[in-house]
Amino acid sequence: MTAPVFLVESLEGVAPGGLVTLDGPEGRHAVSVRRLQPGEEIVLTDGHGRGAAGSVLATEGKDRLTVEVRECVAEPEPAPRITVVQALPKGDRGELAVETMTETGVDAVVPWAAARCITQWKGERGAKSLAKWRSTAREAGKQSRRLRFPEVAEAATTRQVAALLAAADFAAVLHEEGAEPLATAELPARGSIVLVVGPEGGVSPQELEAFAEAGAKPYRLGRSVLRTSTAGTAATALLLGRTGRWS
Repeated sequence: MTAPVFLVESLEGVAPGGLVTLDGPEGRHAVSVRRLQPGEEIVLTDGHGRGAAGSVLATEGKDRLTVEVRECVAEPEPAPRITVVQALPKGDRGELAVETMTETGVDAVVPWAAARCITQWKGERGAKSLAKWRSTAREAGKQSRRLRFPEVAEAATTRQVAALLAAADFAAVLHEEGAEPLATAELPARGSIVLVVGPEGGVSPQELEAFAEAGAKPYRLGRSVLRTSTAGTAATALLLGRTGRWS
């Protein structure tokens, strides 16, 4: 089993042979929950592509341990970068979508308040929901042993999503009536890919028109119709395989 990953604020100046102290909530999780002992392997990351692998040198109290660094790594920027615009699902299915997309390898998630979304993020509720999505991405990133965690952006309007699509090297709207399958679409080797996942009620004709004007065609995934909380994960997996990022 690979070594557990823990998040630190920065790895600036850290080098092989150096010592790093892990404390706070992450230290408590390592010492009191995972019960790591001296000699056990551990990986520290800043969540932005930098990592330090080493072993636990000592623990102190319930929330503090010292790591002796053996190796430092820097993960390159992903190419192409995959962003999923995720319409807001009901209940906790939004966190499920973020969790599974993070485990799969998505690079960014943009919450989208689509016209047919039952759930709407407003005021304090919206801030709490966004915080949950970001926390889910962070925890799933650690659980899946990632060094570069996905960015979860502020909730976007349809106009903002259209601007994001217009700037992409490849833009697509997942739609059951798409004439072309995503599995055969011509994809860029580098740059950015942006996918739109609509709500349970579907993407409205007005939204489809706006996205088409921005250069995003509708594509289908397969014969079955996936829920909004699973479509992004399936599409991300397909693209990671087709672009060679899973090779």
